[in-house]
Amino acid sequence: MRIDKWLWAARFFKTRSLATEAVLAGHVQVGGARVKPAREARVGDTLEIRRGQVTSTVVVRALAERRGPASEAATLYEETKESQEAREQQRLERRDARPLGADLGTRPTKHDRRRLDALRKGQRRR
Repeated sequence: MRIDKWLWAARFFKTRSLATEAVLAGHVQVGGARVKPAREARVGDTLEIRRGQVTSTVVVRALAERRGPASEAATLYEETKESQEAREQQRLERRDARPLGADLGTRPTKHDRRRLDALRKGQRRR
């Protein structure tokens, strides 16, 4: 089975074309080496899959000829302990990070906006 088809069947990517693009871009590695989308996936292969900022390391446990429900897709692979811990650590870091614009304070009220507008108008006249 092709690696891009397996990634799609295992529900790592929503479409097969997205899986193909990810493999071509080098976001999927087998045994630490870049591969082509047509490479055959074999039981026991170790895949490193990078989606956005999250990297998952999984071991292929089974092959599927078609894309089935998520419960079946979860049986196709096993994520390594190191990968699970790293993913959890990233999740905690993202949760603890302050959102963009948090240092700006609260949103100004209508009264505050009017005062700011009055200040800006007063500066323009000079």
